[in-house]
Amino acid sequence: MNRALTVHDLVLAGIALVTGLLVAFLSRTMLRWLAKHAKRTRWSGDDVIVDALRSVVPWSAIVGGSAAAAAVLPLTKAVQHTVNQCLTVLLIFVVTLSAARAVAGLVQSVTSARSGVAGSATIFVNITRVLVLAIGFLVALQSLGISIAPMLTALGVGGLAVALALQDTLANLFAGIHILASKTVQRGDYIRLSSGEEGYVEDINWRQTTIRALSNNLVVIPNGELAKSNMTNFMRPEQQLTIMVQAGVAYDSDLEHVEAVTTEVVTEVMTEITGAVPDHEPAVRFHTFGDSRIGFTVILGVGEFSDQYRIKHEFIKRLHRRYREEGIRIPAPTRTVALQQGSVAIPQQRTPDTVVQGGTAALHD
Repeated sequence: MNRALTVHDLVLAGIALVTGLLVAFLSRTMLRWLAKHAKRTRWSGDDVIVDALRSVVPWSAIVGGSAAAAAVLPLTKAVQHTVNQCLTVLLIFVVTLSAARAVAGLVQSVTSARSGVAGSATIFVNITRVLVLAIGFLVALQSLGISIAPMLTALGVGGLAVALALQDTLANLFAGIHILASKTVQRGDYIRLSSGEEGYVEDINWRQTTIRALSNNLVVIPNGELAKSNMTNFMRPEQQLTIMVQAGVAYDSDLEHVEAVTTEVVTEVMTEITGAVPDHEPAVRFHTFGDSRIGFTVILGVGEFSDQYRIKHEFIKRLHRRYREEGIRIPAPTRTVALQQGSVAIPQQRTPDTVVQGGTAALHD
């Protein structure tokens, strides 16, 4: 100390501390009020910014009050310098954490608003957060008078060894970035891999992609494996898709009547079943003279991949009921069975599950 500590010094230091605490309390109250108003806006970025300021501004007021209190006290230069350094590091720490949270939140907001980027792709958020924290750490070291040049040099030299030791991890990291940058997959897409795994994409992080199967189980796939495999995305370039249902009617059916009835059922299903496409144009295409039936394909429109099972279910039930009402026959596959009794062959019509006992049977499809 350059001089003795007096009551006046303590009073001034106390006033500085109390002022800092009062400003912190008032600012936090005001920012809480701003946060309520920010939630009413459509843009989620203002929520992130206000949330970050709720940490930075009060702590800045407290650090400022502490610095002012230390300045009025008769401290030596060494002690004053140490106090200032500690307060500076504390402020940098608070600002860095708040900035990391704010920037990560803004990145999350931007990626959620863009259709070409996975909304919950935490790989972008994590990379951004790590970069901000690393910059804050280097700034704190520099403020303490520690040179960061040797550290950067050491990191550059040791980067090769780290890269060799973490080949798989880095491969998955860059594969994940490539998948997102190519805009072929995003959260919510239903994909199927050539290896058989399929489901909705839940998240793409720095190492792996998480897929939720229709059975509600999670399938975890390394990004490198996902990038190398053949993949079908059932929601690109658009979410709506068409499905085909195979059917057949007897040869004695009136095909014009069959087409009209089937078209009415398709229209009914498209307008009444959840997940169907109401403006889908019904399509019935006859294509095959089969052994016992005339085959045709019915093309249905569905809103997204998992809706097809419910729509097929309802369509087959309603089509079967309507055919019965209209007298349209759906024949079962049959075979001609020739029973050999002596020198006389007696041809009979049998279904494929017919069991012939006695004599010799010759089956002809």
